[in-house]
Amino acid sequence: MTATDARSEATSKDHFFKELAELSERMIAAHGKEFSMGALVLAARFIAENKPFESSATTQ
Repeated sequence: MTATDARSEATSKDHFFKELAELSERMIAAHGKEFSMGALVLAARFIAENKPFESSATTQ
């Protein structure tokens, strides 16, 4: 990986972390810390288990 590629990847990751922070702040404001943490943990489980994010109701 070149230095330019590394900077580009770091910039991209920083952008996603900023988006996650903003989303988390909105979820906390609307539904509290427990909901926000639970939703993020559930998303992490879906990623780890290769589960689709769409609802099963929309796939029927």
